[in-house]
Amino acid sequence: MEAFSDGVFAVAITRLALDLKPGEGSTLGEQLTARSAVAHYAAYVVSFLVIGIIWVNHHGLFHHVGRVDRPLLFLNLLLLLFVVAIPFPTAVLAEYVTEGGANSHAAAAAYSLTMVGMALSFGALWIWAVHAPGLLAERVDPAAARATVVRFTAGNLAYLALVGVAFVSAPLTLAGHFLLAVYYVFNRLPDPS
Repeated sequence: MEAFSDGVFAVAITRLALDLKPGEGSTLGEQLTARSAVAHYAAYVVSFLVIGIIWVNHHGLFHHVGRVDRPLLFLNLLLLLFVVAIPFPTAVLAEYVTEGGANSHAAAAAYSLTMVGMALSFGALWIWAVHAPGLLAERVDPAAARATVVRFTAGNLAYLALVGVAFVSAPLTLAGHFLLAVYYVFNRLPDPS
């Protein structure tokens, strides 16, 4: 399961780079530093960080799992559905983030809603792993694992809030997703061994 998941993460993170493109300008320097190019770079960096952190935390989660069952496999597929979708709203947000107006807000909302789906599915995956009998590895304290659920899923509220922020400012929404990604760099599950 982890090998399959790793392949999906690799495809999603690689797909992000395919949407990078230079902006308008008469020289290469102008094209590479154009506002539209910088928007693409920013969206790429944030989404690369997000997918990378999901991948790292996914490995951390499955370090706690000793056995998988059918519902866990389907919850993992649900998470991967959202992960592999991230490049599309990233490309749309990159295109409209600096435009302002309705398109900018819609692009930021679509990006944020994709992240809400990803966060909810990741939370559901962890909740199932800690509550379904016999899935946790023997070395994992079940009570300690269950105690991490609130902290591990706390970002879901921030993802929902960013959907609202999308209708105020697309650049601020992208910055919020960057900060939330940084939160998840440091918010990790305790080592079960």
